[in-house]
Amino acid sequence: MNLSVPMRIGWISLAAVSAGILVFGIVVTVAPPAGDALLYRADALATAGLGLFGGLIAVFPFRAGERWAWFALWFYPVFWLAHLVFRLPPGTDHVHQVVFVVLSLAGLLAPVRSFFRNPAEGQHARR
Repeated sequence: MNLSVPMRIGWISLAAVSAGILVFGIVVTVAPPAGDALLYRADALATAGLGLFGGLIAVFPFRAGERWAWFALWFYPVFWLAHLVFRLPPGTDHVHQVVFVVLSLAGLLAPVRSFFRNPAEGQHARR
């Protein structure tokens, strides 16, 4: 598969956001903070699932130019913007949230023309 530079930027950026979410979920599942360990583990397992599914969408249908995947992955910037605006955990510095907002927006906006061009113009204009 010969991908354009914007498509490479897109899927790699979104895969990086997914990997960050997945790793965070795994770490908290294995070593939850003090407090209600079962609740933290349950939330962390759901977080790991979000990272895993987002990563699978970024690596396979998004990279293949499936338009539905582009729409589905808009969850990432919305999710991270909500965390930033409402000062939600994890962490208190919120730098990672800004980084994930920027990465997810770059990942979605860089290849936007690939998802919305005329079908006669190229391979990434499916569905």
